[in-house]
Amino acid sequence: MLRLRAWCFGLLIVFLIVMVSSASAGERFTDNGDGTVTDHQLGVMWAKDDNQGDINWRDAEKYCKWTFPYLIPARYDNWRMPTIEELKTLYIRDKDYKGYETDCGQKVKMVPEIRLSCGWVWASEPMTIDYKLKDRQIKVRTISSKLFNFHRGYAYTDLMRHYKAYRALPVRDLQEGK
Repeated sequence: MLRLRAWCFGLLIVFLIVMVSSASAGERFTDNGDGTVTDHQLGVMWAKDDNQGDINWRDAEKYCKWTFPYLIPARYDNWRMPTIEELKTLYIRDKDYKGYETDCGQKVKMVPEIRLSCGWVWASEPMTIDYKLKDRQIKVRTISSKLFNFHRGYAYTDLMRHYKAYRALPVRDLQEGK
């Protein structure tokens, strides 16, 4: 009888652990109700929507840093463009996930908590070239930058001046008390 109780108790513990872990897995994002979504996995806050139109890299940088903060009711600081690694975490690789259709007609496999109006998002990393001049190393910024394609799930580079179907998606690091 004691073995049966211990076995049932062990089974109950395993069940509770599975339930808690699956519940917390579904809580990666919290909609803040102000045009932003908190990403608990990365410790960042995303804009709920992109900039809603074609944009080049320099204007995307300005949109994220200066324009977007004034479009939302809550006044958070430190908005920026996301890195490629941050964007990759928003892509759903599950073959069974169908994704959603964007306003430009492209299917994307993006997390449903964030809505894109088209499937390509600029990243913050401009391409650089390293030169060695005499005894020092110089890093020179090029005219290209990285983007992430949420239709196919890969990163690539393009000229910063291009804008057709490219979007800006602001993100900010969470700070204590904000």
